[in-house]
Parts: sequence; C-alpha cells; structure tokens
Amino acid sequence: MKFIDTAKLKISSGKGGNGIVAWRREKFEPRGGPAGGDGGRGGNVYIQGDNSLGTLLDFKYKSIFKAGDGQKGGPKKMSGKAGEDLIIKVPCGTVVKDSHSGEIIADIINENQKILVAEGGRGGRGNSHFATSSRQSPHFCEPGEPQIERELELELKLIAEVGIVGMPNAGKSTLISVISSAKPKIADYPFTTLVPNLGVVRKPDGDGIVIADIPGLIEGASGGAGLGHDFIRHIERTRLLIHIIDAAGVNGTSPEDAYKIIQNELKGYDKSLLKKKQLLVLNKIDLLSEEECKKLKDYFKKKRLNPIFISAATKKNITFLLNHLFELLEKNPKEEEDAIHAFYDPNATDHKLDEFMVFKNKQGFYVEGKKTEGLLSVTDLKNFQSVAHLMRVLKSIGIFTELEKIGIKEGDTVYISGVEFEYSPETMVMT
Repeated sequence: MKFIDTAKLKISSGKGGNGIVAWRREKFEPRGGPAGGDGGRGGNVYIQGDNSLGTLLDFKYKSIFKAGDGQKGGPKKMSGKAGEDLIIKVPCGTVVKDSHSGEIIADIINENQKILVAEGGRGGRGNSHFATSSRQSPHFCEPGEPQIERELELELKLIAEVGIVGMPNAGKSTLISVISSAKPKIADYPFTTLVPNLGVVRKPDGDGIVIADIPGLIEGASGGAGLGHDFIRHIERTRLLIHIIDAAGVNGTSPEDAYKIIQNELKGYDKSLLKKKQLLVLNKIDLLSEEECKKLKDYFKKKRLNPIFISAATKKNITFLLNHLFELLEKNPKEEEDAIHAFYDPNATDHKLDEFMVFKNKQGFYVEGKKTEGLLSVTDLKNFQSVAHLMRVLKSIGIFTELEKIGIKEGDTVYISGVEFEYSPETMVMT
C-alpha cells in the first residue's frame, strides 16, 4: 500500500436556518402578534489530531466534507434545530494549509488538538424580533448566514524523536527491526522501504522513544529525485538523526561518497537539518577486516567525526549504539512545545456576507451574491412591507450605488438573484 502523506479536501460548514414570519393564533388573543422563531445555527467544521491514525489514506477515497445545516425557525417563537458539527480526524503531525493562499492554518501536534476551519452560519431572526411601537406587525424576517466553503491541503510530517537516514540498502530497516518491535519489509534491492517505518525503543528506565526509518535517499532527492520530497520532510520534526552508512559498499557506493551524498541532500532540502545532532553509524562491519575498519575510522576522524561501527545483521555493538543514543538524547532534551500550532485564520469565520457582484449585459442589469440569495429566500414578494424591507437592506449594503456606477437609470430592468425588478432610486418593484 502506498503511504499517503498529502491530501486535498473540500469542506463546507452548515448554512444557518432562516427565521420565519409567523403570528400568534391562540383563542383568547385577538390581537395576536408576531411569533416567528429564529433559525438554528449551521454546523462547524473542525480538524482534530488522532494518535491512532498513521496516514492520510482515508482522504484518498473521501475528500468532500459538509457539516449539517441549521433548520428554519418555527411558530410560537420556537428556534430551529442547530446543524451537527463535523470533526475531521487526522494523524498527529499534520500541517493544515489553505489551498488558495498556501498559508498554514494549523500544525496539529497533539492528541485531540482541535481547530475550527469553517464556522457554521448564524441562524436568521424571526419576525418577532422586528416588532416596535410603530411597526407592530412586521412581515419580514432574516435569512440564515450562508455556509463557508474552503479547499484545504493536508501534509503529514511524522513525529519521531530520532530519524534514521542513509542510502538505499544501508541497513536502516534491519537496524530498526533489531532495536524495536517494528517489522519492516527488508530486501536487497533499492527502495525496499516505500513508507516510513516507526518503532519504539525502550530505554533502561522503561520510557520509550519513537524512531522513524526514513526511506532511502539518493543523490538528487532534495530536488525530487527518487522518493524525493515525499519522505525527506519527515526528518524535520526529529531531535536527532542516525546517519547509517554501508561500510562495505555493497550497494556500489563507497562509505566516503555515501556520507557526502546524504549530507548534501539534507543541506539542499533545508540547511537547518544539518544543525541537528547526528550519530554516524557504519554498518555491515561483519563484511570488513579490522584493517578496513581502521582506515574508515581514520578517514572520518580527519573530518572530526567519531562513527560507531556495528553489524545490524549480527547485532554486534547494538547495545553500545543504543547507550550512546540514549546519552545524546539526555544531553539534548526535548524542547518545550512553545511554537504556535494554531494560527490566526480569518477565513474560518468569514461568511462573505457583503460580497456581491453587479454587472450589465444586453438583457439588463444583474446582482448576484450569497447575501441577496438569502434575503430573497425569506422575502414574501407578494407583500409590500416585506419587499420594502428587502430594498432597504440592499440599499444599505451598497447595491444601489454600484448599479448607478455602471449606468442604471430609473425604469431599467434589474435581476436580483434571478428575480426581475424595475429600478427606482427610492425603491424597486417587481415587474
């Protein structure tokens, strides 16, 4: 199965329910009065971290998500039912981005960390809210706020304290299988590891550390060659790197060249990766003589490096390697999570209520937008008071001004969200 560590989603919060126009009809209330209830709010959309998930594979088969819509209000001032919230669960280590701007919305690090990515629309008010001493029988109400629709990108970066890097067939998978309970696929051909393997290594005190076997890097990986960026990104979160090298050069690359290639690829991807503590490990010493091991030790010593010589296949020096690893981790304690993992995201609550489009063609003038659609959905076009309220709102949000800018004159035809009106600077009437 292919490891899925990027995904694209289309999400939509729920629409707010419309308010309604209703009247009291009780037997001994001859004067009645407005009694229209409010619409229910639409459901929110959240993204939440879940440690039980390891990939973004689920989003390959389902990528469109919608929260529940709010229901319209009822008579006797009864409010409509709120729409159900939607929680989209992702693996911890997932970075959430806005597809259009590319901006990071959040970095989901912890279990149950939850962020709002699309707010549900507020429910509209019923006509009972608009009664005044001079207007005792309002024949209008409010529409619910529209939903928020967005496209998001998810990118998974594994959360491991230690990452094992190296050329293909250097022995990464064998090492992680020896020091942990992980059971990776192991063979003698390039790119045996097609997914990052995670293993837990127990320290003497019983605590565990997570180690990730990053699939084999090759020359040019930082530019996308081989597995390229697909997996090199997973190194970013680690505290320490184990750089393992095939000391016997079985894969056709000398240990000296293998070291240079991997260091260059880390630098090419992100120079900051070279600042991470690295533990250099020369593997497969069971295939070398003592003299060959000494030559390699002298070579790396000149570069101020002190490699550890092991044989993962025979488990030689594995205990020494682990003790040195634990010692390095003790000297380089985990930094406190002081980074901001949730960023200011105005798009999560922007319903674009006042956005509309005004244009002209041969048939007449046109006004389109979520606000006008919502207003028309709760307007009784047969009731003068209801239509007059609609026109007051349209004028207040600047639609009349925009129509005049593109040359509308009194008596011209204007289509507002598909409904035909005759324009007048003071008001408009249906034709």
